[in-house]
Amino acid sequence: MIAESGTPPVGRLAPSPTGAQHIGNARTYLIAWLSARSRGGRILLRFEDIDSPRVKPGAAGEACADLHWLGLDWDGEPIVQSQRLEAYTSALSWLRSLEYVYPCTCSRTDIAQAASAPHLEHEGPVYPGTCSQRRSADAAQLEGQPYAWRFRLGDYSPPFVDGFQGPVELDLRKIGGDFVIWKSAGTPAYQLAVVVDDAASGVTEVIRGDDLVPSTPRQLLLYEALRMPPPQFLHVPLVVGPDGRRLAKRHGDTRLQRLRAAGVRPESLLGLLAWSCGWLARPEPISAQELIPRFRLETIPRKPFVLQPALLRSIGYPAPLVVQSQGTPA
Repeated sequence: MIAESGTPPVGRLAPSPTGAQHIGNARTYLIAWLSARSRGGRILLRFEDIDSPRVKPGAAGEACADLHWLGLDWDGEPIVQSQRLEAYTSALSWLRSLEYVYPCTCSRTDIAQAASAPHLEHEGPVYPGTCSQRRSADAAQLEGQPYAWRFRLGDYSPPFVDGFQGPVELDLRKIGGDFVIWKSAGTPAYQLAVVVDDAASGVTEVIRGDDLVPSTPRQLLLYEALRMPPPQFLHVPLVVGPDGRRLAKRHGDTRLQRLRAAGVRPESLLGLLAWSCGWLARPEPISAQELIPRFRLETIPRKPFVLQPALLRSIGYPAPLVVQSQGTPA
């Protein structure tokens, strides 16, 4: 349940320009946008472009075009992470000064070889703590060696009440362990950057896919260490393909730019997504503005939304969805 404070919420849309936005992204953006707008709140737009080797030229512009096509607006100028490195550097300095972090010279191969237990998809093996005895000042002795900065977990993983899923408790020592907040390439990692940005922007509500649930206790630790108030977190189910796996290239082309190019009406896609969230009795064309009074968080099903080929055809998009076996690589 969304906590009501009497103050209009501040939400955000945060597309990553490392690839195109697809139908799954659109559903999450719609939920986040409606949650804020239905209560007179603000919506910010942020481009998370610090993963520079993977950033696709023109992807930010395409994301803006996708959002405009859907009828999802935002307040103020977009925030661009690559223009905020000074803020992230300042946060790192604070964490170093209080010994919340330490320099780690372990490579991904080192960690994978040291792993002794299976790990969650997308989370990677548990870091074995190889460099955790180091102090912040030890970085001066590592000249010439690439190193990242890892956050010390200790024995505490903060529980939290998810605004959609309810109480959540995870043991971060079993999910990745001490986590990277600054990469060896000299750029901030996702966990640090989003915390600094959301706090600086006054974001009070973060609505995102439930694949990011494990990120939340990590970010709560950073909020506490940086002396910043956290927002409320809400994690909603993903859109999946007919095989039950998260929507991806393996299922065919579900990019919003392809739907636009194929002549699909945005109201048709919005009607399908609204129906999937329980706001319409059946899929029928509707605009984002018309959905504002219909928004109800509690009607969104707890299970992932399965995007079947017939549903795409019903909105005038003939591109086939591909079903692959569980063992087929993406």
